[in-house]
Amino acid sequence: MANTFEGQRANEEVIFVFRRHILTSIKGFFFLIFMTLIGFVPMLIWPDNQSMIFVWMGFVIVGLLGVGYSYLLWYFSFYIVTNQRLRQTRQKGLFKKTVVDLSLENVQSASFGVPGMFGSMFDYGTILIQTSAGDLVLSMVSHPETVYNEIENARHDAQPQE
Repeated sequence: MANTFEGQRANEEVIFVFRRHILTSIKGFFFLIFMTLIGFVPMLIWPDNQSMIFVWMGFVIVGLLGVGYSYLLWYFSFYIVTNQRLRQTRQKGLFKKTVVDLSLENVQSASFGVPGMFGSMFDYGTILIQTSAGDLVLSMVSHPETVYNEIENARHDAQPQE
């Protein structure tokens, strides 16, 4: 991703960009498996009909479209940390996107957690950012300790020096 983004302020510098873990798009893979298995049903019902292979291929193509859709939602959902703010961009559908900006000066505290064995194996976790306006929960983040440390460094650098 480039060092610029839509809505960037004149004196704002991108520190780093991160995403949720790729496992968040695993629903698309399960959809592919489901569609592949469902596609076998017509071949079991009409085993002598050779055209049922095309029906199965249609189900597989629909499953692959589901994988692609799930991947696109993951790819276009990301977080940007600048020297001034944290920006969360979430793709919620093909045409729906939400953006949340949080000034680093408003962050009161941040913490992270890794949810057990799978979180440790696949290196994902949750980052909790607390502000006076409420909490921002970043779930299933890749490399949560590294991201937490980067956010803390950016927050420290954004504080007014006395």
